[in-house]
Amino acid sequence: MKLVVVSAGLSVPSSTRLLADRLAAAAAPAATAPEPAPAEVRVIELRDLAVEIAHTFTNGFPAPALADAFAEVAAADGLIVVTPVFSASYSGLFKSFFDALGVTDADALAGKPVLIAATGGTARHSLVLDHALRPLFAYLKAVVVPTGVYAASEDWGADGLDARIERAATELAALMSGPAGSPTRRPLPKRDSFEEVTPFAERLAALGVPGPSPAP
Repeated sequence: MKLVVVSAGLSVPSSTRLLADRLAAAAAPAATAPEPAPAEVRVIELRDLAVEIAHTFTNGFPAPALADAFAEVAAADGLIVVTPVFSASYSGLFKSFFDALGVTDADALAGKPVLIAATGGTARHSLVLDHALRPLFAYLKAVVVPTGVYAASEDWGADGLDARIERAATELAALMSGPAGSPTRRPLPKRDSFEEVTPFAERLAALGVPGPSPAP
C-alpha cells in the first residue's frame, strides 16, 4: 500500500510540510490496519521541482526528477496534498504541478483517493479547501475525502486540529483499503462515473466510523 504526500511549502521549516507529515503519520497506519506495518509513504516536495515544473510547459516533457514524481503519484493508492494559501487560493507552484501532471497523463488521478489540506496565516482563508482545492481535484476525476484540513497560525497547539487530522486520515484510509476480506479492498477503477464503486458510507461503516446523520 503506497501513500504519496505532495507538499507545496516553500520555507524551511514549513508549516505546510508539518501538516503534511502529521496527516501522513495518521493515515499510513490506518490504511493497512490491522496489519502491523503502515503504508509506504513517499513525500514529494514541490519546491525542489519548481524549475523542472516550469520547463515542462516550455519543453513539452518532464525532466527525470519530475517524471519520477509523476510516476509516484500515478502509482499511489492514496494522496495527501497540502498547499499554502497565496492570494486566497492554492499556490501557483501547487497548481502548476497538477497542470503539468494532467498534460502528461490526463487520467493519473482518476478514481484516486485524495485528502486535501492547506495552511494559512488566518482562519479567514479556510474556505480555500472548498472553493479552490475540491473543485480542482474533482475536475481531475479524483475521489476527494469529505473532511479537508485547514491549519491557520492559531491552530497549531490548539484544540480541534488533531481531531480534524484524525478524521480526515481515517476517511482517506477507508477509501484506500477496507478490512481484509472486505469487498472494499479493491483498487478504484479509472472512469468518469463511479456508480460501481462501493459507496463511501459503506467503506466508513466497514471500519467502524460513523457516517453522516440522516437528514431530519
